[in-house]
Amino acid sequence: MLLVYFVVLIFSFIVTFGFLKVLIPRLKAAGITGKDMNKPDKPEIAEMGGIAIIAGFTASIMLVIMLNTFFGFEINLKHLLAGLIVVHSIAFIGIVDDLISIPQYVKAILPIFAAVPLIALRAAGSTTMALPFVGEVDFGLFYLLVLVPIGITVASNLTNMLAGFNGLEAGMGIIIFSVASILAYHNNATVSFFLFLSFLGALIAFFLFNRYPAKVFPGDVGTLSIGATLATGVIIGNMETIGALLLLPHVVDFFIKLANNLPKWGEEYKGGKLYPVGGKVRGFCQLVMKLTNGISEQNLVLVFLAIEALVGIIVLLLFLH
Repeated sequence: MLLVYFVVLIFSFIVTFGFLKVLIPRLKAAGITGKDMNKPDKPEIAEMGGIAIIAGFTASIMLVIMLNTFFGFEINLKHLLAGLIVVHSIAFIGIVDDLISIPQYVKAILPIFAAVPLIALRAAGSTTMALPFVGEVDFGLFYLLVLVPIGITVASNLTNMLAGFNGLEAGMGIIIFSVASILAYHNNATVSFFLFLSFLGALIAFFLFNRYPAKVFPGDVGTLSIGATLATGVIIGNMETIGALLLLPHVVDFFIKLANNLPKWGEEYKGGKLYPVGGKVRGFCQLVMKLTNGISEQNLVLVFLAIEALVGIIVLLLFLH
């Protein structure tokens, strides 16, 4: 069984890595690029690299389906395919946004419709949710029509907002999906485990190209999909509280930005360090910049990876029993 897990993880990694080798030069040739604003010369970097993440993730899920079909590997295909449809729907929204820029309010609403397969899935099964210190609570229709769509929408938008620095989104995603994979395995949530494991392999490969100095950006197709995959997996595996806790740094970032009317940009590059524009904190990243009196991009990302790792350790301690 361990061999199957390893093969699924590595297959996702290999497909993503190989696809990026082909994709990056073609994205640049097609002019699908973005400026790396936190570098002195603001180089043009290939955008929409998240397509490769989705490719690796999808290939790995197809491998799981093949193992089920031809080798008797047991997994709930209905749940797995529902999860795949949700992630693909969110990725499609991200692709459209990367190409023609969807208004923010529309992008915040569209993921609600992507949640339909999960609504149908849970409607035919359980509408309960495990709450800390309370236990299982049956929310009925409220869970189906409100909590599931909100979960997909909020998670995908949160991971899309705490972004914009080399290696940040992929690095935090690697930690999130590592912890989520461990807990899904611990809880015997097989479908969730393979969703997380497949996305983890793809993110590890992507990180090698996205870390400082980045050769490719994930684009909205990548950042939206991180949150969507996490939300999909925790909903299918009845691990909603775990998913919410793992996104705590993103929640903090959201509320800081909400207090500042959701600004798009809030830092400036000076002498190798990043500073909040006008000394004003417009997001979690700018708060770290201000507290450190300027910080390099590499160290800023390391701070957030450390924060996410700390959150991950706490979540593991809370739920591994």
